[in-house]
Amino acid sequence: MAVNVIYLHGFASSPASGKAALFKERFRALGLPLRVPDLNVPTFERLMFTAMLQRVAEEVRACPPGPVYLIGSSLGGLVALHFTDRYRPVEGARVERLFLMAPALDFVSNRSQQLGEDGLRRWRETNTLPVSHYGYNENRSVHYALYEDISGYHSYDVRLELPILIVHGTRDESVNHEQSVRFAAGRSNVDLRLVDSDHSLMDQMDMMWDVSLDFFGLR
Repeated sequence: MAVNVIYLHGFASSPASGKAALFKERFRALGLPLRVPDLNVPTFERLMFTAMLQRVAEEVRACPPGPVYLIGSSLGGLVALHFTDRYRPVEGARVERLFLMAPALDFVSNRSQQLGEDGLRRWRETNTLPVSHYGYNENRSVHYALYEDISGYHSYDVRLELPILIVHGTRDESVNHEQSVRFAAGRSNVDLRLVDSDHSLMDQMDMMWDVSLDFFGLR
């Protein structure tokens, strides 16, 4: 039975992201299509975390029979984790392995540290946060409801038994690697690999591809 691999891109990104493109090319060489849904739903300006989980559920339902493996980058890693947790026992039950790259396990804390109290207040009052959107190659704004929505999801309370591989850079200035360290602590099913890299992890692509082949049993 064939496996289904789904790549979940990060915040202010798109299915055309650099890592997604590289993974897609390499999976194609193995004869495996890599599904990369657009998580800018319903639009980036009206982005909602709950809608992102619903989008992944749609993608999983569209997959042919067989196990589902999720690869999540940054916010996509957070989506992968909470989708698998919140959508049990139906769509989420099909997910057998999670590969998370620099997962934004605490989005609320990340925004709080980056924006500060004044920045969060301005976001709440104006309902607009300017963001450099890498997928669209232009500045876009996102509404405050995203922050409120995502505040209801608590990563460190999630308990999953399936194998989870995390790769996180120790020079990550967007998502502190200590978030992954905290999540992995006390979870024997989590394999955490800290590397000398930044948030993009682009200089680790060969390594991540190599370990993903073993992790997904594709050699």
